Amino acid sequence: MSDRADDSAHLADGRHDLRADCGRCAGLCCVAPAFAASADFAVDKPAGQPCRNLLADFGCGIHDSLRDRGFPGCAVFDCFGAGQQVTQVTFGGRDWRGTPEIATSMFTVFTVMRQLRELLWYLTEALELLPDCPLSSELDRARERTERLTGASPDELAAFDATAYRQEIGPLLTRVSEVVRAEVRDSAPDRSGADLIEANLRGADLRGTGLRGAYLLGADLRGADLRKADLLGADLRVADLRGAFLGESLFLTQPQLDAANGDAATTIPPSLTRPRHWSTSATPADPTTARPRRRRRRR
Repeated sequence: MSDRADDSAHLADGRHDLRADCGRCAGLCCVAPAFAASADFAVDKPAGQPCRNLLADFGCGIHDSLRDRGFPGCAVFDCFGAGQQVTQVTFGGRDWRGTPEIATSMFTVFTVMRQLRELLWYLTEALELLPDCPLSSELDRARERTERLTGASPDELAAFDATAYRQEIGPLLTRVSEVVRAEVRDSAPDRSGADLIEANLRGADLRGTGLRGAYLLGADLRGADLRKADLLGADLRVADLRGAFLGESLFLTQPQLDAANGDAATTIPPSLTRPRHWSTSATPADPTTARPRRRRRRR
């Protein structure tokens, strides 16, 4: 449901199949989750109840004006392709409207599938970051196992503990992050989980910084250098990314970009697309803005 500038853009890497294809889904993200009335959602919606904006063909009746109508949370949501996987593969093309008896199972499976597909995103990126490394074989096994899990039956998926599985894979992704970040700085700073809400980080040199799970909500990151910074799970809601260098950031996802504000000067990874709500002009040059630095050659 994201409002990206180019939803049809072809990914430059092996994650092209981990993008949502809403035309092949049964509107699962508009039914399965619960919404609480807030700055992200204009209304309360219980889990399993269709959103009032869901159309008969499973499309969104206000897709082009989600932010203006008070649903920015919907605009930034991305299922990593879980919707079409559950609809077309797990349930063989059936949907909860045409086959009401599968509704509860379908909604439960969707929640599990989304977590697995997000892990596939991270594992695929990790393999691309370290294609020839002692960790590669371990990453490859983890990715193959996760891929197999996405093909499990509805009952198997409904009973699967996705949270525990994420905790199992997490340390492996941490090791990848440490190896890559060490190439930028011998002792890369770790600010994982840090409270940086509305922090003034304009022009900051954050290369190789561990920002996993950091709270960067509303932070001023204009012109900040975030190359090789680990942003897995970082909260970038309404963060100001104008002119920031994110092209080589680690484990950055589309929902994080969609939740932030950027402009034409913001560099992003080739696997992601520039959100439509971002400014099409570039932030004026500023002497405090970080400048690109020569990359260290991998040894």
